[in-house]
Amino acid sequence: MKKACPFSLILGVFIFFSFSSCQRDTRPLDLQLKDALTEGLKQHQIKGASSAVILPDGSVHRIVAGDSHDSVSINPDMLFAIGSITKNMVSALVLQLSEEGILHLNDPLHRWLPRYPHVDSTITLKQLMNHTSGLYMFWDNDKIWTDLKQYRDSVFTPETVLGYLKDPYFAPGKDFRYSNTNYLLLAMIITKATGSSLSKEFCKRFWGPLEIRNAFLSMEEDLPPRLAHVWSDNFENDGSFKDVTFLPRNSHESITYGSSGLFMTAEDLAKWSHNLFQGKVLSETSLNQMLNFGKGGYGLGVGYFGSVLGGNEQAVGHLGGNIGTTASMIYSRKYKVSLVVMINSYDVKCISALSKKFGKIILRNLLIKS
Repeated sequence: MKKACPFSLILGVFIFFSFSSCQRDTRPLDLQLKDALTEGLKQHQIKGASSAVILPDGSVHRIVAGDSHDSVSINPDMLFAIGSITKNMVSALVLQLSEEGILHLNDPLHRWLPRYPHVDSTITLKQLMNHTSGLYMFWDNDKIWTDLKQYRDSVFTPETVLGYLKDPYFAPGKDFRYSNTNYLLLAMIITKATGSSLSKEFCKRFWGPLEIRNAFLSMEEDLPPRLAHVWSDNFENDGSFKDVTFLPRNSHESITYGSSGLFMTAEDLAKWSHNLFQGKVLSETSLNQMLNFGKGGYGLGVGYFGSVLGGNEQAVGHLGGNIGTTASMIYSRKYKVSLVVMINSYDVKCISALSKKFGKIILRNLLIKS
């Protein structure tokens, strides 16, 4: 993986829970999902995966397949980087702070932060959240990749990362373009508004109340040793494919920060999805704001994934990628099902195919029971 695939390039990949007329499979759901996961890994030549499904009755299904490394199999308690799904939590945090009157979605940047080159200080928080700010995506600057590899042990401050910006793509509010820069700035604003750190706010507002015990923000928290090993070329672009789990990555993790810095288990990410989209994290007004999809099929830290069996039903969620990992978090609003799939390689086609296949199996089982 060289650059994280922008969300806008993969929206619409999933027609989530699209019905399949396959012959009825009477085996337990877990066995059906296990076979689908194993087959998908083999087809896409991916080493391992962890997934979790929460059904309408609240039952949790944890499905794993393949290997982490050597002869060590993936197990459900292993952590994966969730990449850009982190943006969903950052948006939820901003919305909570808005509910409390600490900040407002229409606040301009200059209310919270100093002026920076190539950053229009009249951009609002909402425009950052829905990627209509027009701000340059710092990953698009090749120099940041050169420096990231040259200084792997260095920590890049947010101000340093903002130094890689170039002219905006368009004036604020005029179009949609996915940019991690938006969520870097939101993280900076959160720390300024709360006088705290992003990780502490996550723990206080989300992980503690929801009993999520397997969520860690890299660079601000120590990651437990139970990481799923990840495989990639570590940005060398030399065709290699190796275990890069413990190679130096301070530079990359510090750059990702508020845009893609969280590590979680599949089960706890599914638990987050279920609580958020069932209204247990935000007020009804805030959740509706989050799910107000605009340009690019993107709301406030969440994407629209298409219809389920036609009609206006929405499947919503987010995708994410990091060094040697890809993850999807999808929630069916009609069927009240949360689905998370994580793999230990960067492969959007694989995560797309697995999520779509899981959706078909889950829907078929739900329809049989109804």
